[in-house]
Amino acid sequence: MAPRAALPLLLPAALAVLLLVAACSAAPGVFQVRRRFPAGGGAAALRAHDGRRHGRLLAAADLPLGGLGLPTDTGLYFTEIKLGTPPKRYYVQVDTGSDILWVNCISCDRCPRKSGLGLDLTLYDPKASSSGSPVSCDQGFCEATYKGKLLGCSANMLCEYSVMYGDGSSTTGFFVTDAMQFDQVTGNGQTQPGNASVTFGCGAQQGGDLGSSNQALDGILGFGQANTSMLSQLAAAGKVKKIFAHCLDTINGGGIFAIGNVVQPKVKTTPLVADMPHYNVNLESIDVGGATLQLPAHVFETGEKKGTIIDSGTTLTYLPELVFQEVMFAVFKKHQDIKFHNVQDFMCFQYSGSVDDGFPTITFHFEDDLALHVYPHEYFFPNGNDIYCVGFQNGALQPKDGKDIVLMGDLVLSNKLVVYDLENQVIGWTDYNCSSSIKIKDDKTGATYTVNSHNISSGWRFHWRKSLVLLLVTVVCGYLIC
Repeated sequence: MAPRAALPLLLPAALAVLLLVAACSAAPGVFQVRRRFPAGGGAAALRAHDGRRHGRLLAAADLPLGGLGLPTDTGLYFTEIKLGTPPKRYYVQVDTGSDILWVNCISCDRCPRKSGLGLDLTLYDPKASSSGSPVSCDQGFCEATYKGKLLGCSANMLCEYSVMYGDGSSTTGFFVTDAMQFDQVTGNGQTQPGNASVTFGCGAQQGGDLGSSNQALDGILGFGQANTSMLSQLAAAGKVKKIFAHCLDTINGGGIFAIGNVVQPKVKTTPLVADMPHYNVNLESIDVGGATLQLPAHVFETGEKKGTIIDSGTTLTYLPELVFQEVMFAVFKKHQDIKFHNVQDFMCFQYSGSVDDGFPTITFHFEDDLALHVYPHEYFFPNGNDIYCVGFQNGALQPKDGKDIVLMGDLVLSNKLVVYDLENQVIGWTDYNCSSSIKIKDDKTGATYTVNSHNISSGWRFHWRKSLVLLLVTVVCGYLIC
């Protein structure tokens, strides 16, 4: 990935205000998600795009998943939701690094009308929905979002938002409240429509890449911890528990994305660092091929502009320069005859054998003895004709706000079930077949239901050139650690 972009900033009118981080509670649900990937461009553009991507009780819910997380394929995951009455379909990127749901609005003057992904886009029209209503600046949601009443707020004045991304992309508009339909799990592999009232952004103007049709979707679905997120709203309404999980399938595409209490498989967990806007965890050491790297303790410290972030909204993994150099030295220690060359600024090499047989496993060790095993096929990605490229990036290429951060993206999280338990403020994972299924408990009835994998993108195809293209980031956002 490229230099890290700034974390999306939410601004009322002209004021930049970071979103609140809060916790609510409630049951399980599932959404179908696909992954999106932009064609063309070099690694610098790829890293910039990746920077934009990160740095953005009744029953379970199932979000059908689609896409393929490899840099040379679709490169991001998105899901399908329905909004309004009567409900209309919207394709939105799924992002654990941002906190609001927004979709392009009918009044938008720079919103794409078509998508290079082969999807039919839909503009949200508040007046066409019998259940929709604008949010005024004096309503509770607006005051909670901006930590108080906005200056100049008067009766019937809209609650506006502006999300700024570090690459210059932006979305501005106003908040509305409307019905959202999701797939509520009701049995093994069975769902029925569930409904809830949610507040989300109606995008009136898009800037930068968000106004481009090349890789366009209808919006972004933030799965962050703030009260503004869809997850927090559903939890506060007693519709779901504040627990969700994803399993990103880079073998067959798609995977699993569900809201609810995952009871099978069991996962070990590590605590989330308190009072952080992202999913920060404490990394303690790194092994390469079973040998622990001798790294100074300060590289693992959590603090301002430091620490380790788990982010499914980013494709690549970024390591501080010292860590990157030590990892690369250990990985290629037995292959000193390999000659490297740049493919659109990626470190690439030719290798005719199995990378899993020829290179070591990298293991990241976290607090409470939780390990993340990253296999060679997960930190390398193929680029045709026995060419492999490295999926780790040197933090020195990042802006100063990101150079000392360990940012772990989709490539190292793929083919693992990752559970975000915000009820208990822990996150955990286990190696898993993401083409299979998981079991989620309905905390109201006590029943346990099977949630299957999905690949809603399997019905359409992309025609990418075989050369390396931009790594896609699941969501347009980045990190500003302040």
